[in-house]
This record gives sequence, structure tokens and C-alpha cells, in this order.
Amino acid sequence: MNLFKQKVTYYYDEEFGTFNYSTTHPMKPLRVAITDDLVGHYGLKQYMNCIDQSFVQTYIKRVDEDVLTQFHSEEYIDLIKIITPENKCQHEDQLYRFNFMEDCPVLDRLFDFCLCQTSGSVGAACVIADQKSNIAINWSGGLHHAKQSEASGFCYVNDCVLGILELLKTYQRVLYIDIDIHHGDGVEEAFYLTDRVMTCSFHKFKEYFPGTGHIDDIGHDKGKYYAVNFPLNEGLNDDSIQLIFKPVIDSIMENFRPDVVMLQGGTDSLSGDRLGCFNLSIKGHGSCTEYLKKFNVPIIMVGGGGYTLRNVPRCWTYETSLALNVPIPDNIPDESDYKVYFGPEYKLHLPISNMEEQNSKEYLEKNIIQILENLKQIQPGCAQIDHYAIGKESRQKVDYQELFSSYNDKREEMQLEQNQDQQD
Repeated sequence: MNLFKQKVTYYYDEEFGTFNYSTTHPMKPLRVAITDDLVGHYGLKQYMNCIDQSFVQTYIKRVDEDVLTQFHSEEYIDLIKIITPENKCQHEDQLYRFNFMEDCPVLDRLFDFCLCQTSGSVGAACVIADQKSNIAINWSGGLHHAKQSEASGFCYVNDCVLGILELLKTYQRVLYIDIDIHHGDGVEEAFYLTDRVMTCSFHKFKEYFPGTGHIDDIGHDKGKYYAVNFPLNEGLNDDSIQLIFKPVIDSIMENFRPDVVMLQGGTDSLSGDRLGCFNLSIKGHGSCTEYLKKFNVPIIMVGGGGYTLRNVPRCWTYETSLALNVPIPDNIPDESDYKVYFGPEYKLHLPISNMEEQNSKEYLEKNIIQILENLKQIQPGCAQIDHYAIGKESRQKVDYQELFSSYNDKREEMQLEQNQDQQD
């Protein structure tokens, strides 16, 4: 029985919308439930293979603590498994050590939350690797700040890294693109020393979380020139994102030649976001998805940031329609259970604000030139894969320690070099 009849696979689990950070916390898992409601009432599910956590666990891959510890430390995951709001006072030292602060509170059912989110991205990677779909979508994923042993920026487990690790069992080269307003630091850090993963982040820089992603941060050792960072100022608009996205991605595709792409589509880069300061329209944000599709490379689309509850579902529903090449009307469906959230306009697309664009054309073009020069330093499709067997049958042969062990040893060395450069 062929369970995958469509070219696009869509992951959503009903449990995800029931998780809650706190009443006042800006991260609302409910936004993914509202997205799913819109996707359904716009009639888009009929064009997709729709899967949930149970389906992934039963038919695709068992996602458990063994999967999580392919990247995260065992001690960190052990804490996530046992910690609850009721017993957190008994683990204060560990919570401090692993950065469970105000931004990353102890959720009820935290381990279940992490498994639910990660199942979507790992499952999507398996679906793509098995060539069952050309595009796989997991809007509950994209939590790109989590580190090996550290919660960060509302993120506990880095599903992006875990999804990419699954892809590396089959593919030689993986491209990760991040259009969240925040730098994709957790993913970049994980693959900073390898030439098999290129990370490319377009983000707000200077006095903005997480404070990383300088244009001169380009990777290290084998990974030199395989980290691409485009630092931006406030007010980024549609014209500017298209000006910078196309030449950078063109050059990456020409020089790196990825076998597969993961696109982190955080919507905090939209105009009017509660925590953001960019000025993209939904169509402007979606233009990145549209452009990537032209390369006919398999794509995994994951979520990320986005803190104006009514705008996140608008954007991700629209981008689901772009993935399908199925136009949808601007009016929010009357049948939506969450239609009240979209008033008084009840439209999918809204005008942007009059925020000033603080990224001059000269500044953007200067950054483009520097990035393109860096990309010329790599040989087209030359990832060093000497001992990696490529193909579906070799999935279990990847040595994850190859990717991560040396990074922790060199972090201090790299920091010392950076401090010395700043002093000079």
C-alpha cells in the first residue's frame, strides 16, 4: 500500500497545540494549531500526505531519546525527561547549568513537547531521503537556538540539527537557510566545522538576540566558508529581501550544489511582529519559498519564531499553498474555528507598516559582494565525504561524533582568536 501519493508531505500533531509555555510568554504553540485549522479549511490537505506523530513513530522512524542524543548530551536530555513545574525546585543547579531561565521555562510535559516537535522534522527528513515527497512541511519545528547542552531562545531541542543529521545519512550536502529575524546560532554552531552542511542566515544584527552572526563568521577548519551570515538592520522590507536573497542563494546553489534544503521560515521577520523589527509582508516572506522551488531541489520547510498570534498562521498557510502551487483566496474561511483571531479584516494578507528601511542599498550590496567572494573560495560540490557511504541502505553508518566532537574542543580556541582580533 502506497501511503505517500502526493509530492508534498505535511506534518501536524493535534497534541502540539495543547502545550503552553506560560500565560505571559510570547511563544504560543497554539499558533501551529491555528495554522493547521486554516490549512484544512482552505482545502489544502487534500493535496498533501498528512502525517502526525503516531504515523511517524509507526511507519517512518521511532523518535525517542536515542534520536535526541545524537546531538544533545545525555545529561541534558535526562533532565528534560524528568523535569516538571512541580519538581523543578529540586533541580535548581541543573536548571541553571542548562540555561532554563525566564525565556526557557519548565513546561508541563516538556519531554513530550520535544518529541512531538522533533518527530516532524526527523520524519520529514526520512520522507525526503526515501524520495516519497519533494517537499515536507513541519511548522511545529524550526527551534534553531537550542545547543548540545543548553536551552536557548524558547528552544529546548534543536529539531533542525536532528533533521539535518537524518539527511546526512543519505545526502552528501545539505543546505540550511534561515529567514527568522534571529540568527540561527544553534544550527550554525552544530555544523561550524564541516563542509557537508552549509548554513545561511539572514537576520537582525547588533544589540539583538542572540548577538551572533557577524558577516565574518564563515566557519572553521573544513567548514571554512560553509557558514554564510547576512547581518541586517531594522526595517527590512520586501524589496530588500529579494535584492539580497536571490544572488546569495544563486551563488550557493552554483558553488555548494546542495542535494537537499531545509528552510527555517520563522515569521518574526514579518511586519508587526510582537518581538521583531523587520517589515516584510507575507508575500515578501513567501518569496523566499517561491524562489527556492525554482531549483528543483528537495525542500524541508520548518517553522521557527513568530509572536503575533494572528499573523503566524497567515504566513505559514500561504507558504503551504506556495509549496503546493495551489492559489488560495484572500478571505479567511468562514468555517475556521479561529476566525475571530483574524478580525477586523478577516484577510490573509495585510498591509505592512510605515517603518523606515534602515538597510541602505549600498550596505546590502556591500554585504552581497563580500558573501559572494567567500563563496567563490569553495569548489563546486566538493564536500569531503571520504568515509561516508551514501544511499538509503547506509543510513545507520554515519558517525555523529565526527561532526561534533572537535567543535567543543575548539570553541575556546576560536573565542580567544576572536578576542585577539577585536583587540588588534
